[in-house]
Amino acid sequence: MPFNKDSKQEYELADNKADAERGDDGSQSDQSCPIRCLRKTWELFKKDLLLYLTILGVIVGMILGFATRDKIDKEYIYIIEFPGDMLLRILKMLILPLITLSLISGVSSLDTSASGKMGSRALLYYFGTTVLASILGIACVFVIHPGDPAARGKGDEDPKKFEGTTVDALFDLLKNMFPNNIVQACFQQGKTKFTYREEPINYPNGTFKENEQIITNREEVFSTNMNVLGLIMFCICFAVMMTKMGERSRGLIVTINLVNDIIMKLVLFFMWYSPVGIAFLIWANVLKIDDMSIMAKTLGMYMITVLVGLFIHALVTLSGLYFLITRKNPFLFIKRLSTALVTAFGTASSTATLPLTFKCMEENNGIDPRVTHFVLPIGATVNMDGTALYEAVAAIFVAQMIEHPLDAGSVITICITAIAASVGAASIPSAGLVTMLLVFSAVGLPTDQISMLYTVDWFLDRFRTACNVLGDSFGAAIVQHLCIDELRKLDDQKAIEEGENITREGASDGLDGVVVNIDDGSKC
Repeated sequence: MPFNKDSKQEYELADNKADAERGDDGSQSDQSCPIRCLRKTWELFKKDLLLYLTILGVIVGMILGFATRDKIDKEYIYIIEFPGDMLLRILKMLILPLITLSLISGVSSLDTSASGKMGSRALLYYFGTTVLASILGIACVFVIHPGDPAARGKGDEDPKKFEGTTVDALFDLLKNMFPNNIVQACFQQGKTKFTYREEPINYPNGTFKENEQIITNREEVFSTNMNVLGLIMFCICFAVMMTKMGERSRGLIVTINLVNDIIMKLVLFFMWYSPVGIAFLIWANVLKIDDMSIMAKTLGMYMITVLVGLFIHALVTLSGLYFLITRKNPFLFIKRLSTALVTAFGTASSTATLPLTFKCMEENNGIDPRVTHFVLPIGATVNMDGTALYEAVAAIFVAQMIEHPLDAGSVITICITAIAASVGAASIPSAGLVTMLLVFSAVGLPTDQISMLYTVDWFLDRFRTACNVLGDSFGAAIVQHLCIDELRKLDDQKAIEEGENITREGASDGLDGVVVNIDDGSKC
């Protein structure tokens, strides 16, 4: 029977494979299995090395904080906090180019109709989940009832006071969306400053107030915070107009995409420092707590209420919405996003976590970069589910503690103002405490009680930031699922254009060949 060449090669390959599985003496190697297991374990560990280092940083920071609470003087905390402050400064340094370039890159890769549909669906998702988060927070605080009048705090001696009305705050939000100087918006945002006079007033219900403050003048002043909303509006409009220009803007789009890729690589390079910075941030924050026992007794139930609400919103509301729309496993999605969630917990800033959110969404969850670059920067600014839930719980908790009566109208007001305040909250650590002044003032709660919440805000802020990042990420995945037809049409259109270009180039090459042959023939 003839022995063909192909059969011989198959036998040789089988023999080589068997030899590789045996030792030098032909016996089965006892070490091959453990070595393969160790190699596989290392590959898995190496793939998520930044995640494990970040978790280690959180654990080390907590251990060092509790171990050195009574051994380090308060005046030296700033030294411990310095490495963490450097991490925040590095991330904030990259926020401006990251937001502007990624947003322009994302919008310019879509046509006008696709970006319009994607934007409307993203905003509808953000608004809907924020409303659900606020309602859930109100339900949790009424069911658990954490406010105990016996645990009432004294508040600040010089409390912060909310200036203006809810309408003034909403007008400031709208004015910041359309800044009068786009360069100034990179480092300042506008705010209305008020001038008051005090005079006695008799209210129609018979109440008399001797020193009621009346607003006599309003003027716009600027604070040293980046006007993220204004930059987002400008970048979206700029990218839409650039897309409408067609081929004339092609060179600029390519340049912006290239610079955006460079910024992303730069951010990912600096993120390897984040485990160290996060450890020192948490260490310093633990040292700043004055009395751990008072915090646990007074605010323990309040913390439990907020955490229960956040976990229900993340694991039931958001996960359920994702499953109902996409029919995919939400917990596998969360697992692949874990690096970004841990970073959000460590930095307490959804904007600072944005680079890692891009990476996890695109590389681990397979979300189209055109969607992530368009949806995530908007979500990091306007989608604050955790903040809305937190502010609703805080307002009703304080009302319960000071025995302030709340009717149905007051509860609805808290829900609406918590949503509006969360949208206006900057995506920086503890920004929710500032906008909480608006919620408290809307229902007549004393703003000096907010000082009591500062004790645990550093801890709860990390959980609500992680919830915000998770909501942004689920939103991007849902928007991609809803816009998949538009994205495929864009891909098909691009493939057709590239095919036409190739055909046109081939035809021109063929004509050149014909001319050459004719010329050669004529010469002969």
